[in-house]
Amino acid sequence: MKTFIAFVGCALLLAAVVLGGQNGKPLDSPQIPDLVTANHILANEGVLDAYGHVSVRDDRNPQHYLMSRSMPPLFVQASDIVEYDVDSKPINDTRPLFNERFIHGEIYRLRPDVKAIVHFHAPEVVTFSVGNIPLRPMVHMAGFIVPNIPIFDIRKSAGITDMLVRNNELGHALAETLGDKPLALLRGHGAVVVAPSVKLVTGRAYYTMVNARAQATAINLFGANNVTYLDPGEAAKAGDQDGFERGWTYWSGKVADMKK
Repeated sequence: MKTFIAFVGCALLLAAVVLGGQNGKPLDSPQIPDLVTANHILANEGVLDAYGHVSVRDDRNPQHYLMSRSMPPLFVQASDIVEYDVDSKPINDTRPLFNERFIHGEIYRLRPDVKAIVHFHAPEVVTFSVGNIPLRPMVHMAGFIVPNIPIFDIRKSAGITDMLVRNNELGHALAETLGDKPLALLRGHGAVVVAPSVKLVTGRAYYTMVNARAQATAINLFGANNVTYLDPGEAAKAGDQDGFERGWTYWSGKVADMKK
C-alpha cells in the first residue's frame, strides 16, 4: 500500500511539473491570443529562432506580466502562457521558465509606459553590438530607431559571465541602460525592444532586424562614411508608421496560412 501511495505521489508531482500550476489550461486573459500570435509571427519572420521571448504587461494587474514557459516561440500555445510577478516569479506554475525572464520584469518595473517587450538574438542586430558603427535609422520603416541606441555590456555589471541576464540585478542594469529608449543592444548577445502594445513591439522588433541587415549591406557596398541615413525630422515623421497594423495583418495571415 505504501509503495502504491508513493507511486501515486510521484505521478502527481510529475504531472504538476509537466502541466504546471494552471494544469495546462489557458489563463483567463484576453491578451493571450495576440501574445501567442506575436510569438508565431516573430519566429516565422526570423526575428526569434529556438530562443528569445516576447511578453506583455498584464492588463488585469499592471505589476504582473505574461510570457510563455521556456520553449521555442514557434510552438507556443495559449496553455503555455505563464503569469509572472514583477520579480519574475511565476504565479502558480511549476514548468521550466526562461533564464532571462528578469529582462522583462525589471523593464516593466522601471518603465510604466512599456506594455510589451521582445528579447531576440538576430545576428544582423548582434553585429551592431560589437563595433564602433552605431545602429541608425536608414530604412523609412525604422524611423523609431532614435539616435544613440545604448549597448548593454554585461561585463561592466557582472564581469565574466555566460552573457545571460539570469537575475533581477542584471535585469535592472539592462533596464537602466535602456533608459527611455525604444530599444537597446546587448553586446555579443542580441537586443531588447519595447513598445506600448504587442503589435507595435512586433513591428519594431522586425524592422530593427530589417534596418540592421540593410545598414550592414550598405556599409559593405559604399563604406561607412558614404551611407545616407534618415534625417531626424524624417525619422520623427516616419515613426512607427500606422502602428504596424497592416504589417500585423500581413504577418498574422501568413502564420494562419501555415496552420491550414
